[in-house]
Amino acid sequence: MSTPSPADPYETLRAEAEAGRIEEVIVAVPDLQGRLVGSRLSVPYFLDEAARQGFGACVYLLATDVEMDTGPGYAIDAWDSGFGDFVLRPDPATLRTVLPWDDGTALVLADAVWPGGAPVPVAPRQVLRTQLDRLAERGLTAYAGTELEFLVFGESYRDAWERRYHGLRPATRYNVDYSLQGLSEIEPVVRRIRREMVRAGLAMETARGECHPGQYEIVFRYAEAMATCDGHVFFKNGAKQLAAAEGAALTFMPKFDDGEGNSCHIHLSLRGTDGTPVLADDSAGDGMSDLMRHFVAGQLACLPDLALLMAPNINSYKRLQPGAFAPTGIAWGRDNRTCPVRVVGSGSSLRIEHRVPGGDANPYLAVAAVVAAGLYGIDNRLSLPPEHTANALADDTVPRLPGTLTEALHRWENSEIAARLFGTETVTHYARAARTELTAFERSVTDWERMRGFERL
Repeated sequence: MSTPSPADPYETLRAEAEAGRIEEVIVAVPDLQGRLVGSRLSVPYFLDEAARQGFGACVYLLATDVEMDTGPGYAIDAWDSGFGDFVLRPDPATLRTVLPWDDGTALVLADAVWPGGAPVPVAPRQVLRTQLDRLAERGLTAYAGTELEFLVFGESYRDAWERRYHGLRPATRYNVDYSLQGLSEIEPVVRRIRREMVRAGLAMETARGECHPGQYEIVFRYAEAMATCDGHVFFKNGAKQLAAAEGAALTFMPKFDDGEGNSCHIHLSLRGTDGTPVLADDSAGDGMSDLMRHFVAGQLACLPDLALLMAPNINSYKRLQPGAFAPTGIAWGRDNRTCPVRVVGSGSSLRIEHRVPGGDANPYLAVAAVVAAGLYGIDNRLSLPPEHTANALADDTVPRLPGTLTEALHRWENSEIAARLFGTETVTHYARAARTELTAFERSVTDWERMRGFERL
């Protein structure tokens, strides 16, 4: 290998490979569910060819459900195109040369582009990039942080699968929200996840037990929106592999049982391109700038139509139910956790917390929805209604969020706002993804149906 140039974005990778510490590079693209899919490449092949030219991957990767099934109706029709390729173009800014669960391997995320070089518009990273580019046209940059909750169980993934996820043993026995005791069974797993994620380059802020038995939350430092989403999918992918290495299993699904669900609260703020915070105005009575008031008003106006991007699955709406301590209405409030849009912080830390997404949310799509809704409010100079100071979960006068995936799909695919903000191709593509999820569920016979009807009907 040649001596790396200082301008070489893969200088570190070259050096690690020459020292014999890295043998392969995983090139991955986030799919519609926010999972990482891709291929392993040898370091010489990656550096000599794929890093510059990209490499081919089947177009169906961005047109499948969770079972990797594809079909007609997506904006990318794999059957109609003969299951051809698009190109995965690695983004050197995402390179991680430390992959604690896979020694000797580096990982880089890629953008999907057509053979002619045009971006694939429905790819999750591109959906977000389009909204961030719209922000940049206005001299604005989005900073985001995501707060992921998950449940840890004592069984391995294989054992859990063979049990059909019945009778699993949570890694804590009771509510350990903020507790400093009762964590002895969960700590070996989550300690390894915390330490290895920091070693891989993520900046951890806080970690603690949560309400549901076996529930835990790790929060990483906020960053520019795209970098946060890249870190988010890296964390989810790695956390599962680290749990498996400990003989445990964890899930981010929004609602595992009747207990508390797994959320993915999104914190988001805006700055000027010079890094100056733009949401705060100390001279205003509420401390918010006009731009922030419009931005928050946009969240409320767009939430029903864009809910599908934040809650993309049937299970998502099991979490968004009355009494589940997750949003059910459309309101905003200062430091009010019963509202879907919570305004927190002050001065340079003033931001919104969006509480609708669950642990299954694709972060690129959810953050894109927050940015797009805010821009809708800014562009239309929407007025912000009075803040909600009471319990928005128990207030019947508060407008309701979509209560099911069917309702969210109907709002999304019939929305003039969604078409204007995301384009008809993206609307059609993600409507098909939701319809595929619904069809799969409607064809399935559940344990609930058997318990209700096996003997008594």
